[in-house]
Amino acid sequence: METPVFEEFDPQRGCDCPGCVQHGISSPSLFGAGTRPVARKAFALAAATGALLGVGHTAPAVAAAHAPLRPGVPVEDEPPATPQGRTAPLHGTGVGPLTAPALAPTTTRAQIINRAKKWVAAQVPYSMDEYWSDGYRQDCSGFVSMAWNLGTNEWTGSLDKFGVRIAKGELQPGDMLLFHNPANPEKGSHVVVFGGWTDYTHTYYVAYEQTPPATRRQSTPYAYWSNSARYVPYRYKHIAGSKAGTQGKGAPVPVNVSVPLRFPGAASFGEGADNKHVTQLGELLVARGGARFYTKGPGPRWSEADRRATRAFQQAQGWTGRAADGLPGPTTWQYLVRGKGRDIPASKSPAGTTGTRGASSSGVPGYPGLRMFRPGANNPYVTLLGRQLIRKGFGAYYSGGPGPRWGEADRRNVEAFQRAQGWRGGAADGYPGPETWRRLFS
Repeated sequence: METPVFEEFDPQRGCDCPGCVQHGISSPSLFGAGTRPVARKAFALAAATGALLGVGHTAPAVAAAHAPLRPGVPVEDEPPATPQGRTAPLHGTGVGPLTAPALAPTTTRAQIINRAKKWVAAQVPYSMDEYWSDGYRQDCSGFVSMAWNLGTNEWTGSLDKFGVRIAKGELQPGDMLLFHNPANPEKGSHVVVFGGWTDYTHTYYVAYEQTPPATRRQSTPYAYWSNSARYVPYRYKHIAGSKAGTQGKGAPVPVNVSVPLRFPGAASFGEGADNKHVTQLGELLVARGGARFYTKGPGPRWSEADRRATRAFQQAQGWTGRAADGLPGPTTWQYLVRGKGRDIPASKSPAGTTGTRGASSSGVPGYPGLRMFRPGANNPYVTLLGRQLIRKGFGAYYSGGPGPRWGEADRRNVEAFQRAQGWRGGAADGYPGPETWRRLFS
């Protein structure tokens, strides 16, 4: 999925949501210039009929009957327990609510955005009472419940249990921005799906949201049109490749789709092993901070570098003894392939020492040289570069996860990062030099 680099959307006309109110765009008046003559006649006829039927019977306010519901405004007849409706199973199913967030299914960022786009394409009407054909409630929290594929209808007071808080700089497509007002849940509570930054300034982003009159995708100021300071970014706990539970410490590592999720077996690693799984292991370790252990490669032949890097990763998870013997088992493999756990910490080199492939004293991985990023290059440093570009918000040109083969998507993403530094001409050619590398990883 490609995150847009520069996109602009005009606010939807005739919408009474907070965003349009902010821009001074309101719904057409019932008797304004845009009202059709037929509607005027219908209203006049209704008024006359009411007068003839009897005096003393107060006619309902027409404006109130047609006024769109704002996020957080309950229906008047039977106020729900929450401003978006009660936590409930999918409509039309006998499946009860999940008993714990841990039971929620794993999903990917692309799947989240694609589900959100389906509601946008269908222009699902906003309602706190109605349910769409997929069983999800047609309000803001039901929309996010659907996008995250929770299997239950949540509300703004419960959605946070399915995510972990992250920082603004860590936001990626598929995350959510949540404002829950516990003092008065009916006032202002709202939630949207983050679709990606619209430009490098990170002041506007694409928001997918369920708001009157229907689902929309719109460029939105960070964090929202109103109550901006009270919106909190969250990442779904069970998104493929994320570090759930880190509470914002570190950015997610996209799942490596080219590596099998199933552990290839202990026989594939260790003394004398020579196969593709050793190479895959090495590339995963390099992407998680293990580049300093390799003077070349990684390659298919098992080496001491593979053992030391594996052990460093295992120790970074807090494992000891046989669990940190430098030989990957099923758990180590799953952590690496799915991007779980902690990265290998930077080496504690003496101040001022760097080395071409090691880590500098500041924690920045040593620059490996321009030859690693030329047409035809195929090495783990390209993967490492790509993952860091995504973490910094410059992965718009990747249609899938970054890989070890240098391509045009890598070059264009690097160019976007360089231009964000204010560089032009040859300084923004898309090929990372030492200064680009330092700024990208600092």
